Amino acid sequence: MVQKAKILLVDDRPENLLALEAILSALDQTLVRASSGEEALKALLTDDFAVILLDVQMPGMDGFETAAHIKRRERTRDIPIIFLTAINHGPHHTFRGYAAGAVDYISKPFDPWVLRAKVSVFVELYMKNCQLREQAALLRLQLEGGGHPAGNNKEPAGLLAELSARLAAVEEQAEALSKQLDDDSADAAAVATAAHLERKLTGLRRALDALEPGTGGGAPTLPSQN
Repeated sequence: MVQKAKILLVDDRPENLLALEAILSALDQTLVRASSGEEALKALLTDDFAVILLDVQMPGMDGFETAAHIKRRERTRDIPIIFLTAINHGPHHTFRGYAAGAVDYISKPFDPWVLRAKVSVFVELYMKNCQLREQAALLRLQLEGGGHPAGNNKEPAGLLAELSARLAAVEEQAEALSKQLDDDSADAAAVATAAHLERKLTGLRRALDALEPGTGGGAPTLPSQN
């Protein structure tokens, strides 16, 4: 069963959080509220998120400061951040948002369809990365144990075939997503994330192919999951 991705919504106004939930409910993912930067950082200590929607203007710790804390933490620095703001002070203000680590900077009022589309891309990329980590974990068990992963009684050849089939499914979905990003002229950050995912998939496929009988290869090195 595929687990839902978590999306962190950060805004000090309850009505804004309610509006975001209404817009994103169609994605059928888990929406987590945070009414302040401090509350957002606390949520990020325990949960993994696919993307963060972060209001710029908040009392106390504003969006820029919150983003700076997120990017300083190793656990959270790679989570995409979409800034939402009710003000527009021109290019300098927008540049400050990107400099703080945002992948996008959207002014209110925004088009609900556009916001939902942008968030869905990062959710899909997150899900593909989760699938990739699962395949890498299975492969690592096979490499380190030299036998069957816990709870799996299949012969090595059968296990390799199953891993290969699972990886092929992820590869196919990743390829389709990359084509969609190219067709839609998506954000550069989303395209770069998809390219990074494809590189990891290629490394994992090479490692898996090296385990096939008759390849003559030694123990392959698994690709980094960072």
